[in-house]
Amino acid sequence: MNNDAFLSVKDLTVTYSSDGSVVHAVNDVSFYLEKGKTLGLVGETGAGKTTIAKTILRILPEYQAEVKGGEIFLEGKDLLQLSEKEMLNIRGSHIAMVFQDPMTALNPVMTIGKQIEEAIMLHERTQKKQAEEKAEVMLEMVGISKERFHEYPHQFSGGMKQRVVIAMALACNPVLLLADEPTTALDVTIQAQVLEMIGRLQKEHGTSMILITHDLGVVAETCDTIAIIYAGEVVELGTKEDIFDHHVHPYTNGLFGAIPDINEKQDRLKPVPGLPPDPSQLPSGCHFHPRCAFATEACSQEPIGMQSLSETHFCRCRMAQRGA
Repeated sequence: MNNDAFLSVKDLTVTYSSDGSVVHAVNDVSFYLEKGKTLGLVGETGAGKTTIAKTILRILPEYQAEVKGGEIFLEGKDLLQLSEKEMLNIRGSHIAMVFQDPMTALNPVMTIGKQIEEAIMLHERTQKKQAEEKAEVMLEMVGISKERFHEYPHQFSGGMKQRVVIAMALACNPVLLLADEPTTALDVTIQAQVLEMIGRLQKEHGTSMILITHDLGVVAETCDTIAIIYAGEVVELGTKEDIFDHHVHPYTNGLFGAIPDINEKQDRLKPVPGLPPDPSQLPSGCHFHPRCAFATEACSQEPIGMQSLSETHFCRCRMAQRGA
């Protein structure tokens, strides 16, 4: 791993307590992100992607969630060791998050301009007039006329709401943007526009980003490095070229097998068989072995750590150990 990275997550473990059972949401996760780059977190629903992002931002449920171990270093500072007061200064100004559902991320009884203005006043300590002017600039930047400053969220379409959420997240020029499936609820045309806009704003402000998504097409378009997440673990990590051209893990192979190829005639796709495991009762050994066509008896008995395939490519699989 890169010890000089802008963001470094090491051995992160998070659990939830629910109805007397323990949900193992994130298990010994490690990755890094360089300044100005984009990391994609890819995996099925329930893999732990959003929990990783919420842990970085320190907004996990106070009583249900517990960080069992690990480190999160942002520009040399361990976020897990900061007080809540210190984190209040970091959220919004240093780290911002675009939540998955813009319908619930916005306050329905406040105008969209006031919501952006509030974030600016909180973190930049500016006068109301200056904050309002900057909020208008941010609206224009995401393609919304400043004339709509005093309108309410219900007066905007889903795509427009997502633009407002992005404007709010970027209003204080954060160094890290956490984007939790920012285009899932949008149609293809609006999705392309939002992704192009995020990329443009990211370059203008030099912002680093973690993108959570199911869509490998979006990953190919926007990400520099990719972490494949399964059952709360990073099972494969590498550059975009490593993952798309030289993927090794059977789960990663299954994700690509489920994508239609427009250049070939296919009767059926090849989905990953079975279902993700119950996070409160994870399989022993390799968590993917019940769904893996290459699993051996050893896979079901002994856990395996990340194997280094190159300076940038890592994989959690015995196949990688054998050089398969």
